[in-house]
Amino acid sequence: MAQARVGTETQAFGSSKRENHDSRKFYESRMYEGVRVPPKRKSSLVENTIPNEMLNKTLLGDSRDLSLLPDQSVHLVVTSPPYNAKKTYDEDLSLSEYLQLLYEVFSEIYTKLVDGGRVCINIANVGRKPYIPLSDYVSRMMTEIGYFQRGEIIWDKASSAGTSTAWGSWQSASNPTLRDVHEYILVFSKGTMNRQKGEKENTITRDEFLEFTKSIWSFPTASAKRLNHPAPYPVELPYRCIQLYSYKGDVVVDPFMGSGSTAVAALKSGRKFIGIDNEKTYVDLANERVELWKLEKSHPQSIK
Repeated sequence: MAQARVGTETQAFGSSKRENHDSRKFYESRMYEGVRVPPKRKSSLVENTIPNEMLNKTLLGDSRDLSLLPDQSVHLVVTSPPYNAKKTYDEDLSLSEYLQLLYEVFSEIYTKLVDGGRVCINIANVGRKPYIPLSDYVSRMMTEIGYFQRGEIIWDKASSAGTSTAWGSWQSASNPTLRDVHEYILVFSKGTMNRQKGEKENTITRDEFLEFTKSIWSFPTASAKRLNHPAPYPVELPYRCIQLYSYKGDVVVDPFMGSGSTAVAALKSGRKFIGIDNEKTYVDLANERVELWKLEKSHPQSIK
């Protein structure tokens, strides 16, 4: 008779392994006093249907109003909000105006997510005089809306950073300035941490799961010139989020679609998508990029 696997539990000096780990001792500690925690229940299987004519396209609109989508119909949101750092498409908002925009968008998204639905937000901190930690502001904002934070991923962009140096005093302690070679992917859940599988299928491979569950992801940036967008993110970023946090056939929404990377990643992963952008130029760009991906997939030799 096989011997049952003995699990680990929280120790004074940590545990060497994490298989079958019992962490109740930690979560019952005073560290969690006053912290709002997700209920200990399974997520609901209630999911409303989005009309087929709305799926797999990017729409022109303002994501502060998502009344076109039924409540509890979206499974995953993957997006990168505008930098608000004087890029060509930015509106030069104040910090409070920028955060209010995000608050309104992600409050609207909250009602559209299914129970247990997830949100992945790619964001970069900005400035140096002083540094503005947008990731901290967004984490607090999302918690205020009602989301539970699952964690944060550091996107290591060092392979694309080149050989330039940071601004500041050269080889002097006078005023050295850090050069960011990373961005954040903040991950949240609605209602509860788990999602019921039902009849749905996972598509993530063993090797992908081992790699994507690490908190540091390393892959290069996308070319702004090639994609004709001032701040595109590579397909690899939404692809990893989609594989890790959704099932085959799920609906993925990007409320700041931009160049269409989330759309391509969704189709590549066997998901459906809806993109929204308030710039017609980028709506057209995203839809054209999707059509090009479909053409490449069906006739790989026709695209040079």
